[in-house]
Amino acid sequence: MAGLLEFLRGFFDRVVAALVENYGPAGPFYALAAMSILLLLVAIPLVLRKKKDPLERFNFKDDRLKGELVKLRSDRDDGTLGGLKSYLEPTEKKEMDELRTKLKRAGYEGASAVRVYVLLRIGLGLGLLLFGVVITFLIPEEPKMGVALIFSSLLGLAGFLFPTFWIKRKIEHRRQEIERAFPDAMDMILVCIEGGQSLDQAMARVGKEMQNSAGPLASEMQIVTQEFRVGKDRVAVLRDFGERTAVNDVKSFVTVMIQSIAFGTSVADALRVYASEMRDKRLMRAEEKANVLPTKLTLGTMVFTVPPLVLILVGPSFIMILRSFAQMSGAGP
Repeated sequence: MAGLLEFLRGFFDRVVAALVENYGPAGPFYALAAMSILLLLVAIPLVLRKKKDPLERFNFKDDRLKGELVKLRSDRDDGTLGGLKSYLEPTEKKEMDELRTKLKRAGYEGASAVRVYVLLRIGLGLGLLLFGVVITFLIPEEPKMGVALIFSSLLGLAGFLFPTFWIKRKIEHRRQEIERAFPDAMDMILVCIEGGQSLDQAMARVGKEMQNSAGPLASEMQIVTQEFRVGKDRVAVLRDFGERTAVNDVKSFVTVMIQSIAFGTSVADALRVYASEMRDKRLMRAEEKANVLPTKLTLGTMVFTVPPLVLILVGPSFIMILRSFAQMSGAGP
């Protein structure tokens, strides 16, 4: 055993010496990068290989029905990165549910979204870390080990945290879009219900009509409609709707609908009152933004107007003072 270890150590030293002799001090890192790329090229086809979808056995005459079934199965595993499932998914159910909920709020459906998200964090972190190491060794001057370590670590940390920052930004952007379009959706749903349609029919029609103007809200309404059609409990569907969007207005709408279903009151009457409140709330938001505008304009005026004005008013006097001091120093003994 000791002889084998000695042989491996000597072989490794000879390989490193040959790489340094041929490619310089960064030769071992070049070899490591090449091996990493080769392993990635070999592993990517194996990891991305998907299992055959059972729906492909059926001959759907209506493509819309197939699309609805695929969307309804979004929580099921589609096989993407299935080979790395045990390494990329959290082991605790609570942590897994929280991560999946966060990705759904950002608009990324499906069980494989968790694996893709974790893989991106690890891949970007390690990739930028390796990139920082290579860059520091490509500098003509001899890099200091401490500076190279700090620079590479910061790059790796930035790559590891970037997907989290991106998901938070997507959640906030999607939440704002839903919040902005929700009052109009309530008015349209109220019109449909007063016209004789049921709640699921109204939400299906509104989701179809708002597909171009409010994509995230329309997508959520289509999911609600599909869950209604397959017979899922209405209260559970509405609660999932509020949980996915994470918008207070939607959660209030869900509460109103659940209470109307529980007590048997008229859905149209409840929606009429709630739609009126949404219109008032939208007006209050517009007034709030209008009230904040003078403060923002004042800050911009102070930053971009006052300094040039002071320079124009005080500049000539300051130049004359400097010339006077220059003449006095030249006229001295």
